[in-house]
Amino acid sequence: MIETISPWRSVRLRHEAAPLLKEREQYLAHLMQRGFERAVIRTTAAYLVHIVRVMSMTSLRSVGQQEIDTAGELWAAYEGPLRRKLRLKGSPITFVRIAQRWLRFHGQLAVPAPHPFQQLITEFIDAMRSTRGLAPATVLGYSSRAIGFLKWFGKRHDSLGFVSLHHIDEFMASKREEGWSPRSLAAQCQALRSFFGYAEIRGWCVPGIPLGIRSPRIPKYEDRSKGPTWAEVRTLIESASGASPNELRAKAILLLLAIYGLRSSEVAGLRLNDFDWRGETFSVRRAKRGGIQQYPIQFEVGEAIIQYLQKGRPHCSSRQVFVSTYRPHGPIGPGPMWQIVGKRMRQLDIDLEHVGPHSLRHACATRLLRKGASLQEIADFLGHRNIKSIGIYARYDTRSLRKVAAFSLAGVR
Repeated sequence: MIETISPWRSVRLRHEAAPLLKEREQYLAHLMQRGFERAVIRTTAAYLVHIVRVMSMTSLRSVGQQEIDTAGELWAAYEGPLRRKLRLKGSPITFVRIAQRWLRFHGQLAVPAPHPFQQLITEFIDAMRSTRGLAPATVLGYSSRAIGFLKWFGKRHDSLGFVSLHHIDEFMASKREEGWSPRSLAAQCQALRSFFGYAEIRGWCVPGIPLGIRSPRIPKYEDRSKGPTWAEVRTLIESASGASPNELRAKAILLLLAIYGLRSSEVAGLRLNDFDWRGETFSVRRAKRGGIQQYPIQFEVGEAIIQYLQKGRPHCSSRQVFVSTYRPHGPIGPGPMWQIVGKRMRQLDIDLEHVGPHSLRHACATRLLRKGASLQEIADFLGHRNIKSIGIYARYDTRSLRKVAAFSLAGVR
């Protein structure tokens, strides 16, 4: 019966037709109590049927991550009629995530053994936060890449004292064979240099390793923009034209990302008291260089935020401007922030290597450059410490780089 039923009606199955029905309903009731939207609960209900089916579960049992990942791969390869609406590009990832949360809710998600180098990673993270004062996103990127290498190395040795440049070269070669791009390899090298620089200071490894880690060559200038054209940006903003709370929130966020080139974490961090409506300014807490930067409230941006505050934002105790649409209405996370931009870009067929909030930062920098803003003005506007960082956003546009001149940022659209 499970094999022929529509997945969107699977939650109505009788116990004899759907194993673990009671356990599934308990989890769905938990989501409902937490205020999750009906669409999320319906999607979760549909996935739970297939999680039970693919993993051949007849009763609750302890399940490890490897089994969940294998089941996710089987689900990704499944071509039968049950996929229907669930056959989405990210559905294997969703399958794994829902399985993890459901099993964790029932206390049946097997906890993996501690990582042999976990203590070293913990100290490295603490040093990046306290000593170097790196942004949370940078700390997460460096630590996750370092963990990736250490997991690979841990299968060969149990002590970092055995590590050599040969191991690092071998690890990078394996990633190159997996199809990693030069830019991804360069990011991995940068993270490993940071980690082994700290490891060298602490005496965990032989000296000289950080200096020997060489990043792949990346072209200084690229023919293809890393951000959408300004016409595509306007189309993206206009796509959020509805009156629902989600659409009102999306429009305000898209405008802040595009007009001011803010980082997604900076938009998520905006608080209600950051806006001075009488003075027509708002303040941004910079994610990387720290400090607070003030901007004039551009008319279109101000109107969109007011519309969201008046008609779209739920009543809650949170002081963040943008909050989740489900209770307890906490600050908006990176997932919904990416969907607001990335999902819409894909729906509009905007062809970029990387879609997401940061692509609008590229678009903003390029727009300012083509309008004649100097590199120092753009660096100041985007909250960079120096003008070298501007090359990240506009280096492909050599024609505009030759035309930099004084430019007023007031009223940029």
